[in-house]
Amino acid sequence: MMRLALFCLLLAAPVAASPVRIKDLVEYDGVRGNDLVGYGLVVGLDGTGDGLRNSPFTEEMMANLLERLGINVEGEEMRPRNVAAVFVTADLPPFARTGSRIDVTVSAIGDAQSLLGGTLVMTPLNGADGQIYAVAQGAVIAGGVSAEGEAASVTQGVPTAGTIPSGARVEREVDFDFSKLSVMRLALRTPDFTTAARIETVINRAVGRRIAAMTDAGTVTLNLGDGRLGSPAQIMARIEGLPVEPQARARVVVDPRSGTIVMGADVRISAVAVAQGNLTLTVEEAPMVVQPNPFANGQTMVVPRTSAGIEETGTGLAELPSSTSLSDVVAGLNALGVTPHDMIDILKSIHAAGALHAEFVVN
Repeated sequence: MMRLALFCLLLAAPVAASPVRIKDLVEYDGVRGNDLVGYGLVVGLDGTGDGLRNSPFTEEMMANLLERLGINVEGEEMRPRNVAAVFVTADLPPFARTGSRIDVTVSAIGDAQSLLGGTLVMTPLNGADGQIYAVAQGAVIAGGVSAEGEAASVTQGVPTAGTIPSGARVEREVDFDFSKLSVMRLALRTPDFTTAARIETVINRAVGRRIAAMTDAGTVTLNLGDGRLGSPAQIMARIEGLPVEPQARARVVVDPRSGTIVMGADVRISAVAVAQGNLTLTVEEAPMVVQPNPFANGQTMVVPRTSAGIEETGTGLAELPSSTSLSDVVAGLNALGVTPHDMIDILKSIHAAGALHAEFVVN
């Protein structure tokens, strides 16, 4: 017998908004990281490296590396399986100084099976301007494990990618003098006029003078002045911990694949009637064996017999009253006894009817 029915999963509901530090609401203009990338070799693998016949760039790079070390391999055929070509990526954080160390990520680009146990050979990391800002080297911590035998293999995670904690040393600093700034912009991660206005008010009240001005929904401009309030770094340390209660548009986010529903606390609905149904498809096989009569010429046969039916169940037409809070919306939908997947369809229909007063986002 086979049954098809709808499934249930998760309904997540947020708590009411509470004050948040300014540093957790904004990004500082000019204070940003920089992406670095490099191309290198991981050596010391246990036969799980690139097949050099299928990855000629690995053989070429290994030959160039050996020649730089004074070993002439011209005309030699190299077929080791303990070397893999990789891309090395890293994020150079703001205010990183020469000699400080940063984490790197290593990812195979050839047909290597695993980077477990490998060591990254000294690899320069370049910025978008082509300059070398860091050099990476060290043992790779792969993100998975794999094993194989004569007739089977098993892999868990991704053994062809890994990390090297503190695996790169910064060799060049980004030219940025924070102390010379006279004006700084705070960029809100979630633009909102109300939140920007509150940030402006809180900052001006804290410093005792008007240095903050809301430019638009996503920007608050700070006039750092002539130094009477301290250096730019001191001013930012003074204001970044100030609490602000953020505002955001009412939003409903759903994921039909997993059945996840997340509703903001400001979601409202108008009075609406909802009818929800469910279909259950039943297919049952009951084959019957038919035998010939005694002394008759014939053979035993299996006659297929299938029983199929569709049953529709539902709660009928129910009314959801005009709600004033998220709990009323959830309670009204739960009163229908629906699963999260059904609830997603209901919310889509309520939104299409114009009764859901929130931004509806489908992932």
